[in-house]
Amino acid sequence: MLATTTEQIDIWIGAPSENQSLEFKEAKNGFEREKLYRYCVAIANEGGGVLIFGITDKPPRRVVGSAAFQDLVGLTSEIFTNVGFRVDVEEVSHSGGRVLVFHIPSRARGSAYNYKGAYLMRSGESLVSMTEDRLRTIFAEGGPDWLDEPSKTGLDAQEVIELLDTQTFFELIKLPYPSSRDGVLDRLIKEHLIYMLDGVYSIRRCAAVLLARKLTNFPDLSRKAPRVIAYTGKNKLETKIDRLGERGYATGFQGLVSFIMGQLPQNEIIKDALRQSVTLLPEEGIRELVANALIHQDFAATGAGPVVEIYANRVEISNPGKPIVPVDRFIDGYQSRNEKLTDLMRRMDICEERSSGVDRVVHTVEVYQLPAPEFRADLGRTTVVVHGPREFEDMTREDRIRACYQHCVLKYVMTERMTNETLRQRFGLGDKASVASQIISAAVEVGAIKPDESVGASRKFARYLPSWA
Repeated sequence: MLATTTEQIDIWIGAPSENQSLEFKEAKNGFEREKLYRYCVAIANEGGGVLIFGITDKPPRRVVGSAAFQDLVGLTSEIFTNVGFRVDVEEVSHSGGRVLVFHIPSRARGSAYNYKGAYLMRSGESLVSMTEDRLRTIFAEGGPDWLDEPSKTGLDAQEVIELLDTQTFFELIKLPYPSSRDGVLDRLIKEHLIYMLDGVYSIRRCAAVLLARKLTNFPDLSRKAPRVIAYTGKNKLETKIDRLGERGYATGFQGLVSFIMGQLPQNEIIKDALRQSVTLLPEEGIRELVANALIHQDFAATGAGPVVEIYANRVEISNPGKPIVPVDRFIDGYQSRNEKLTDLMRRMDICEERSSGVDRVVHTVEVYQLPAPEFRADLGRTTVVVHGPREFEDMTREDRIRACYQHCVLKYVMTERMTNETLRQRFGLGDKASVASQIISAAVEVGAIKPDESVGASRKFARYLPSWA
């Protein structure tokens, strides 16, 4: 028997923001049934949660009461008829008014709900159809993980050692190399990287992707090798270098990053009155972006792998598969497509599993006052574009708005707030407050950011939040 208390309502109101399991709607005078059904489906597809009517959805939140849906018994039946699963609805008498709480269950593992053919999820304040990649990931939940499947079978112990760079593996996980071959194989079995059946060994795809001495020794993985292409100019007309990675992602990662750094264009900056030559982006930023491309790719996409394209004025890093997290939430959001691979690469200090990689890239870009990176969901691929130095006067309106939004999000995840002053520092505008104000106004106009209402209407002390915060 459900019994949500007014104390629980107050706890929900005090949450820092809405999330996958918590959604507020004012619904003061009513709410469209069709929209309600769509929200139930979207929240169920994201793991279930509560949808609450009668509370303002913009902070600071307060109870305003809702007159929507007086017949809750009939409503429960209607929801079941239209969406195909039961949603329990409670009416809570709060001092601020009548509150409706919809308890929405999670979808079953390996399945997703749809409403009139649309598999829905939330993106900010909107409901959108799930991407093909996301649906494929959900429907594959009930089956074996592609990376857990064997890449090579029927091997003896020596063949396993010859195919995988086990020495580097132990160095990366900071363990002493075993004194015997059996000790090496036992560790690989415990890590779920290989297995033995009927006296012979099999190498799982995850082990091959990470530790292969040569990816070409694994035919089903050879197209997953990272490719680095360097062009002589700002377009694809003339190729300078086209190189395909040979080693596994973990054992060859530092070599891959070093090779990319060696191909990056050099840019001159003036620091401390001295002219210095620097690469387009520091190694730390390249490292984070390359690791993300390797880890978050869709391995089920055939005939495609991660690609790094280096131009005279930018670097484009892409991987197969549309992003699970919306591109405008890359800085604050995180969801791993390949959890086991991510866990192993985290333990090897190649990546971090806490949504900090993109934060650091954006922070580095701001320190160097570069144009804001672009995060794109292209046709079947996810692409990050890092631009070389560009004077503020040469940045387009879109460049400035994108930088303003990313700066605002970065401040938000650091539990700080963007102001006119912090934005001027980001662009190196000195005391040009009016120029920063114009950028902020443009970002507000397109719905990228919004004023922080908690500080009132004072322009002098104005602070800003991402539009979804």
